[in-house]
Amino acid sequence: MRQQDNSQTANTSLKKTLVVGLTGGIGSGKSAASDWFAQQGIDIIDADVIAHEVVAKGSETLRKIQKKFGDWVLNPVGEMDRAAVRNHVFSHPEALIELESITHPAIREAAKEQLRTCTSDYIVLSAPLLIEGAEAGLANLCQRILVIDVDENIQLARASLRDDQSMTKIKAIMANQLDRAARNRHADDVIVNEGDVAALHTQLVPLHQNYLTLAQQLAYAVD
Repeated sequence: MRQQDNSQTANTSLKKTLVVGLTGGIGSGKSAASDWFAQQGIDIIDADVIAHEVVAKGSETLRKIQKKFGDWVLNPVGEMDRAAVRNHVFSHPEALIELESITHPAIREAAKEQLRTCTSDYIVLSAPLLIEGAEAGLANLCQRILVIDVDENIQLARASLRDDQSMTKIKAIMANQLDRAARNRHADDVIVNEGDVAALHTQLVPLHQNYLTLAQQLAYAVD
């Protein structure tokens, strides 16, 4: 089980609400789990969505990226050329570090702002790299981490059917993520999602009830 630190306690005190970090490797079914929580009336903060928003055309974050890497990061209409940037950082690891030093603080601040406006009984903060690099420090905003786990061969099969990406690119994405054992060691809760969507939902039901209870306990404790 993951250990909490003082910074985590300070950050989550932004709200008297339980924040559950949701993560999993590519093709694990993390999005399906997130959708189910949303159907239960739970507010979802999606780090992928935030990551797109903070580099929107004309944003301060995009200007910093342009200044760091050059005008080639922009397409003809002034938006970030995501494909070009993605290909560049995949082949230049040091560039990924530089890019994240710009984007992660912006992502974190945007997530904190969303936390302040959420009103559901608890909150799910979904991030594909929540654990790997403490994506934007988002793990420290969570009191609990839920990992959607799946065999790596199933990951490959699902991702190849879902995404318009080559098997080589999918494997490269997986290589940038923790392996199953390492990811699961950081989890408070693990769901093995190797069946159909109905089986996933069945496993989520008791977790949802537990999170409601924990959220109520947290609210009383803070009060």
